[in-house]
Amino acid sequence: MRFDIPDTPDELLRRSRENIRNVNRFIPLIVLFVAGALFLVSSFYSVGPDEVGVIRRFGKYVRTEPPGLNWRWPFNIEKLNIVKVQRVMKEEFGFRTVRSGVQSEYSREDFQNESLMLTGDFNVIDVTWVVQFRIKDPVKLLFNVREPKAIIRDISEAVMRQVIGDTSVTEALTTRRMEIDLEVQTRLQELLDSYDCGIQVQSVILQDVNPPEAVKASFNEVNEAKQEMEKVVNQAWEAYNKVVPRASGEAEKTLQEAEGYAVMRVNRAKGDAAKFIATWDAYKQAKDVTEKRLYLEAMQEVLPKAGRKYVFDGKGTPVLPLLNINEGGIK
Repeated sequence: MRFDIPDTPDELLRRSRENIRNVNRFIPLIVLFVAGALFLVSSFYSVGPDEVGVIRRFGKYVRTEPPGLNWRWPFNIEKLNIVKVQRVMKEEFGFRTVRSGVQSEYSREDFQNESLMLTGDFNVIDVTWVVQFRIKDPVKLLFNVREPKAIIRDISEAVMRQVIGDTSVTEALTTRRMEIDLEVQTRLQELLDSYDCGIQVQSVILQDVNPPEAVKASFNEVNEAKQEMEKVVNQAWEAYNKVVPRASGEAEKTLQEAEGYAVMRVNRAKGDAAKFIATWDAYKQAKDVTEKRLYLEAMQEVLPKAGRKYVFDGKGTPVLPLLNINEGGIK
């Protein structure tokens, strides 16, 4: 390769000026290319399927973009904030999960400053819980509050302490755990809505409610004594329910039998009186017939109870054959 070296300094200066003029003709094209590339790079952006894009023009909110490829004014005329609106996030209280999976790992740090609480009956318990939430309004989240995570943590802890302070230690450990979850969730959502922060609480879940480690042994002894007491009381009630209802039933049965017997005797007396009056009226109208009927009815009632029967002739003749009236034949 041969280089044409100028012979004089003037020739070298002339050629340099020509080269500069040739380069200057391409500078506008280069500037336009770079500006166009920057315009494209800073104008188009992508929003994920679980996200939305919040656009601010000179700091003022103008629109919310859906998932997909979108466009905005470049060079910081319009700024973008990506907000995950479909993801359910959580905050842990009293513990921290280091790694989640089949066998989750938890932090060994002490978080008793947020988990130790005073119950309504002046006992101290160790409460751990989880708050799950998602963003329902990204515009309110970005422009109405600062540090939404800190707000959720502070309000959640305050509400949980308030609810536990209205609950006895026995209820918190056993019977009212689900009620506590629902009550904390309701109150927490009401406070977040009052701050207009655009957060929706999905659930509040109590993980563990235990006495502090320092008194756990004594607390377990007290619980065992209470369980033994409840067992004895239940056994006493069982014996009571076996004896008292039976005695009440037997007493009621005796009363009903007595009342029935009294009604029977009264009705029988009334019937006998009515029968006597009817017989007396018949006797007054036909004495002979009534006497004979009465005699036959009396014999019909007496003879079956008399055993063996002998019939004698009125004139003293020999005894008639024995009548086996009971067996229905004559011997």
